[in-house]
Amino acid sequence: MKALSPSLVQLNECDLKAASAYARVRLCFPFSGDTVGGSHISVKGLLNRLDPARYDVVVVPELPDGRIARFFADHEQLDDPGSCGLFVPGEPFTIRKFVRTMGGIWPRVRFLQRHRIDIVHVNDGQTNANWALAARLAGAKLVWHHRGDPSALGLRLLAPLLANQVLTVSSFSLPAPGRWSARRKAVVVHSPFNPDMNIDRAHAHQTLVRELGVTPDTLVLGFFGAFITRKRPLLFIDMMAALRQKLDRPVVGVMFGESVVPSMDVALQRRIGRKGVGDQVKLMGYRTPGAFWIAACDQLVVPAVREPFGRTLVEAMLVGTPIVAARSGGNIEALEGGMGVLVDPDDADALADQCARLSRDTAAAAAMASRAQVDARHRFSEVVHSQKVSDVYDQLCRPV
Repeated sequence: MKALSPSLVQLNECDLKAASAYARVRLCFPFSGDTVGGSHISVKGLLNRLDPARYDVVVVPELPDGRIARFFADHEQLDDPGSCGLFVPGEPFTIRKFVRTMGGIWPRVRFLQRHRIDIVHVNDGQTNANWALAARLAGAKLVWHHRGDPSALGLRLLAPLLANQVLTVSSFSLPAPGRWSARRKAVVVHSPFNPDMNIDRAHAHQTLVRELGVTPDTLVLGFFGAFITRKRPLLFIDMMAALRQKLDRPVVGVMFGESVVPSMDVALQRRIGRKGVGDQVKLMGYRTPGAFWIAACDQLVVPAVREPFGRTLVEAMLVGTPIVAARSGGNIEALEGGMGVLVDPDDADALADQCARLSRDTAAAAAMASRAQVDARHRFSEVVHSQKVSDVYDQLCRPV
């Protein structure tokens, strides 16, 4: 048999590699804007667990070399062909905004076809607006990952028409049933977390106590998240004021996060002043990794209402921090079975009562936190999440 020339051998090897790549399911993860949040952390946890022998992943940030691009630096990236400048957060819907969005559709259609994308997995509202129609026009399957309120306009109006599969982070976030609804093609897949998260709580607590300059016996209560109305940062301040009458030990409330709009900064300062808790409430800013600072707190307080599925709440479970939360939204699902204390929404006095109770019964608080840690490691692991999402991908790509 005549031997193949080196060039032909090299060519055949290239062809085999290309064939192997396209035999895998081609996944596209586009992202709009340039703010890294919980959805990006969840996607990164998924990508780290997907089987590279089965899936070929491409990340498409709207801004090359931006924060999102750097966050996914370990994964293949391609430029967004339809980007025409970032939208301003909170920018009202206008004809100009509509035209900008529609103008990017056909470049994105050609992009998806050129790169032979099988599935487009979108993870937030603006990305849905930018990519959902393009995905369907390109012949790709669309996974619509909903991480927000079930009343969201896109979920109610567009997902029933465009999505092949809807994933929601909690039962609370599922689309409402109805004649025009994506409920029939929706499934709950909880966000992924690292189950091996292991933080020295004593060391973290000492670090925070030293920074605050408070005595070691001070009860430290933590609020984590964006300072937006839904998360009720002002209610946390009201709770701190109520606690002064319920405790016989010093207490401080640390608020980790930042405001989306300047008016909230003003409102926070005014509420702190009016309640006279300037010595008890400290604005700490945004910090990462958040889990370290959650572990530093004696308790996590989650006054948020209609929260789809808070990451800080599950991180608190994983690091062993007891939780007091509003009985609302995804909080109920995450803490089912007594994994935390639930109180009526928008009740500062009820939050204060339960924080005071846990501070007195430390044995009960520790036992609850220990049960929650075991539960979270089982229910919310990256392995469980990636397997459920992989099953969705396989179902979508299965020949009819």
